Amino acid sequence: MWLAKGRSHRITLKNIRTCFPQLSPQETQKLTHQSLIETAKTAAEVSLIWRNSWSWLESKIVAVEGEDILRAELAKGRGLIALAPHLGNWEVIAPYLASVAPLTAMYQPVAIPAMDKLILAGRSKSNINMAPTNRKGVLMLLKALQQGNIVGILPDQLPKKDAGAELASFFGQETLTMSLVHSLITRTQSRAIALFAKRVPGGFKVIVLPADEAIYSEDPLISIRGLNASVENCVHLAPAQYQWEYNRFRFPKSHQLAREQKRNLFACKQHCDTNP
Repeated sequence: MWLAKGRSHRITLKNIRTCFPQLSPQETQKLTHQSLIETAKTAAEVSLIWRNSWSWLESKIVAVEGEDILRAELAKGRGLIALAPHLGNWEVIAPYLASVAPLTAMYQPVAIPAMDKLILAGRSKSNINMAPTNRKGVLMLLKALQQGNIVGILPDQLPKKDAGAELASFFGQETLTMSLVHSLITRTQSRAIALFAKRVPGGFKVIVLPADEAIYSEDPLISIRGLNASVENCVHLAPAQYQWEYNRFRFPKSHQLAREQKRNLFACKQHCDTNP
């Protein structure tokens, strides 16, 4: 990916430049190279994780930091929303969470039936239910939270055009972000954590962080900013292991037009305020 200078290299480099403008050109190139290596490691590890048991994977988790946070929030009995961004190896997270309590994890079905079947078989293990990204899946998440269980969500996926989403700051960039987590918190009063499996010598270290407090705001925009801040807090702990090749900073045309209209309205208001 590095030598070919193809799509993965191009998007990774662009996203790192965008999110870390303070880095020198040499530092940017170095982080891009490291990121592509870590992405390749994740791809190589997936089949092993899918094919093996939890006891095998558990032996590869060399440490867990912050599990007391997870258990304390879960003990409140209102269900727990686990935010697992595309950082480290996110395939480790679902089996780990399911070892603590029943887990319902949201996933985006793949258009190729054989591939979709393979992904479901790899992820649908003991104590894990997979919820598709549709109305049925959302109902499954609500039911799991109402039962006091864990719900797993990849919070940094670009939402579908017909899904609830708002523009919110992510590493200083206005980024289309899902509103699902805010809706779930509003309807269930559930708590949230952020976590990831950092790749370390000998295996993985699971790191659990409390979600940014803004995520509990009744204001949807403030809550969604809190969601992105929760992801940022994780990424800063292992920036090379984030999936920067994911083209997060793109928008459907409808959202581009809406954003342009908001900017124009804001400019008009400023003009009127300064020129009464």
